[in-house]
Amino acid sequence: MGEGDEKKKKKKSGGGDDWIKAEKAKLKAMEAALEGDGAGASGKGTGKVKGKSKEKTATAAPAAASSSSAKSTAGSHTSGAGLSTKGDKTQQKQAAAQPSAKSKTSGTGATQTSTPAAGKKASVKLKKAAAGAAEDKEDDYLAGLDLPSDDEFDYGRHGDGEDDDGKEVDQKKLAKRAAIDDKEARKKASREAEAMARAMQQKQEAMMEDEFVYDVSFAADKMQTSNENARDIKVADLTIRVAGKMLFDNTELTIAHGRRYALIGPNGHGKTTIMRLLGSRKIPVPENIDLLLVEQEMDGTNLTALEAVLKADLELMRLQDLQHELEQLSVDDPEQADARAEELNEVYDRLKALDASTAEPRAARILAGLGFTPEIQRRQTNMFSGGWRMRISLARALFIEPTLLLLDEPTNHLDLRAVLWLEEYLRKWKETLVVVSHDRDFLNSVVTDVIHVHDHRLDFYRGDFEMFYTMMEQRRQVANKQADKYEKSVKAAKAKGDKAAQEKALQKAKIDAKKSGAKDVDLRSAPTRWKDYSVNFSFPEPTELTPPLLQLIDVCFSYPSREDFGMRDINLGVDMGTRVAVVGPNGAGKSTLMNLLAGDLVPTAGESRRPQKLRIGRYSQHFVDVLEYDVNPVEYLLTNFPQAGLNGQQMRAVLGRFGLPGANHLQPIVKLSGGQKARVVFSAISLSQPHILLLDEPTNNLDMESIDALAEALVAFPGGVVLISHDSRIISRVCEDETMSEVWIVDNGTVQRHNGTFEDYKQELIAEVIAEQAEEQ
Repeated sequence: MGEGDEKKKKKKSGGGDDWIKAEKAKLKAMEAALEGDGAGASGKGTGKVKGKSKEKTATAAPAAASSSSAKSTAGSHTSGAGLSTKGDKTQQKQAAAQPSAKSKTSGTGATQTSTPAAGKKASVKLKKAAAGAAEDKEDDYLAGLDLPSDDEFDYGRHGDGEDDDGKEVDQKKLAKRAAIDDKEARKKASREAEAMARAMQQKQEAMMEDEFVYDVSFAADKMQTSNENARDIKVADLTIRVAGKMLFDNTELTIAHGRRYALIGPNGHGKTTIMRLLGSRKIPVPENIDLLLVEQEMDGTNLTALEAVLKADLELMRLQDLQHELEQLSVDDPEQADARAEELNEVYDRLKALDASTAEPRAARILAGLGFTPEIQRRQTNMFSGGWRMRISLARALFIEPTLLLLDEPTNHLDLRAVLWLEEYLRKWKETLVVVSHDRDFLNSVVTDVIHVHDHRLDFYRGDFEMFYTMMEQRRQVANKQADKYEKSVKAAKAKGDKAAQEKALQKAKIDAKKSGAKDVDLRSAPTRWKDYSVNFSFPEPTELTPPLLQLIDVCFSYPSREDFGMRDINLGVDMGTRVAVVGPNGAGKSTLMNLLAGDLVPTAGESRRPQKLRIGRYSQHFVDVLEYDVNPVEYLLTNFPQAGLNGQQMRAVLGRFGLPGANHLQPIVKLSGGQKARVVFSAISLSQPHILLLDEPTNNLDMESIDALAEALVAFPGGVVLISHDSRIISRVCEDETMSEVWIVDNGTVQRHNGTFEDYKQELIAEVIAEQAEEQ
C-alpha cells in the first residue's frame, strides 16, 4: 500500500472523526450564538432540527403550530395546520423563506446530524439564521407562540444525533423517519384545511334563504271539498314534510264550522306550517269557504288606517264605486235614468244587505278597540311601525268577517287593554276561528276546542284550555301506564326466550290501548311513553350591592324631534326583590321609561342614580333584532362573554337550558326563528349575571312551556324585575307577592303607582271593555 493510500485510509478513519468533532464544536458555537440572539423558541426540552429541504422544514412548523393551544403574541392569524384565517399568503411566504428560524419548536439549542459536506452547508444556513434572527423575529408569524415540545413528536433520537446507547443514528433511518413525519404533517394539514372549507361552505349555504318546500300528502273527501254547501274541513291521512323534516305523519285534521279552535304545541313543531298550508289551500279547503290568514303586517301606503280597513271589503268597495258611477251617469244623461234605475236598485239592495251605512263606524270601533284613537286612525299607514301595521291587518280581518279566520299570534303587538278587548270580541265570533297563541288566559276566554300538536300528530280536545290541560294529563298517564305494562311483558318474555310471548304482549298492549278509549292510537307500533317537552330557564344569583340600586328622582324627558311627546315628574326606584308590572297603552312611553331605567336615555331634567357596579339584563325586540346574524349562537356567546370562562361545549349547555335545540347551536343566527333568537338573548342575559332585569314583552315568540319556565325563573330570581307584557298570566305569576310588587301605569306623560294589585287593575280594565262593547251594540 502506498503512502497516498495510507493517507486516504487514515483520512477515512481517524482523521474523519477528528473533522466531525471539530464541526460539532463549530455547530455548538453557532447554537450558543442563536440562543444569545433570541432566535430559538422558548421552552425546555431537547431540540431537534431536520436537515432537509426548505419545503419540508417550512411545513413542519405550521403543523406543530396547529397542536398548540396558546395564543400568538406576534399578530399571528394561523388556524388549523398553519392556514391563515385571513388568507394572507405573505406570511406563508415568510415562513418558507425562514425555515431555520421556524423549525426550532423547542429547546435552547439545536444540533444537526449530517455528513461533513452537509455539516458545512448547515453551518452556513445557521450563520445566516443567526445574523438575521433579530430582524426576522418581528415578521415571524409563529414568533411568540408557545409551541409544544418536540417530545410530542418523538423521532426516536436525542439532541446530539445519538440513540439511547450513545451510538450515532443511521442517517438513512433518520431521513426516513423525518419523511414519514413530514408526510403525516401534510396529511393533517390537508384534513384540517378540508374541514375548514366544508364548515365555511355549510355556513354560506345556511346563510342563503331557502324557500319553504312543503311535501304534503292526504286523503281528502272529494265530495266534501267540491260540495257547494260544505262548511267543514275534513282531511285524513295527512302527512307533511318541510325541507325533508317530518312534521306530521298520517294524522287527521277536522275543523267544524262555527267552532273556535286553539292550535297549540311547542315552537318548531308545525303550528305555523298548518296555518300557512290552510291559508294557501295546499291543505284542501271547500271552494265555497272564504278564508283569511293574518300573520304579517300590511304594507305602508298613503291610505289612512281607517281607509285601509274599509278597503279590505272588496265587494263593498266595488258596489260603492258602481253606485257612484250609475248615479253620475243618471245625472249626465237623464233620459237613460229610468233604464239604469233597476240596476241601481239592485246595487242599493246589496249595499243594504252588507250594512254599508254602518261600515265606517264599525271599522272605527274595531280600530279603537285595538288602540287607535280618532287622531291615529286618520294617520297614513306608511307612518306606522310594523307593530301598528300588524294591528291594522288584524282590524281588516275582523272587519270583513271571513268564513274561516286564521290568526297566528294575534296578541303579540297589543297592549293589555287591547288583548282584553280582542278576547271579548272573539268570544262573540260566529264564524270559524283557528288561532295560534301562547297566551293561556286569552285562549281560555276565546276557544271552544283545542288542537294539540304532539308527536307528529294532531290530537283534538273539546272545551277551553283548562279542560284541555286536564284531559291531556289524563292521556299522558294512560299512555305511560300502557308503555310500562308493555315493557314489563316484553322483558319477561325475553327472559324466557319466548318470541311468541313477545308478539302476544304487543298485540295485547294495542288492544288494551284501543279499549281504554284513547284516540289516535297507532295499532301499527308498540305503546310508547308520552314524549314530554320541558324547558328550564334560570338566572344566577347576583352579587350583593348596597341599596338603593336604581332611582329616578324628579326625572323629565323629551325627544328633540317630538314636541308631542314627553315624560315628567318621574320618581321611582327598584331594589333587590322588587317586582314591577309596567302597564299602559302602546305609545304612552313604557319603552321610554325602560330606556331611562337602563341608562340608555339621559333625563333632560332630574337625576338618575345607580351604583357603579350595577349590572342590568335587558330584553326587548330591539335586542333580538341587533344580534350578530352572520355568526352562530355559540360563537356569539363566546365572543361577547369571555369573562364567563366557558368553552364551546359549556356554552351549548347554556343554550340548551334555555330551550334552543342542539341542531341550531352552530347555525347562523340569521336562519333562526324569532323564538330561537329570543333564547339566544336570554342565554346572554344569564351570562351577564344581572342584578336587575328589565323585560319588554319577553313572551313574544315563546311557546307556553318556555313562558312557564321563564315565569318560574323570574319568581326565583333574587334580584329586581321590571316587566312589560300583554300576557296577564306571567304578570300575575311574577307579581304574586303583593308585599314586593307594584303596578306602574304609564299614560299622558306620567308614571303613577296603582293603588292595588295587578289583578285589581286587570278587573278594572275588563269592566271598561265590557261596558264599551255593550254601548256599541
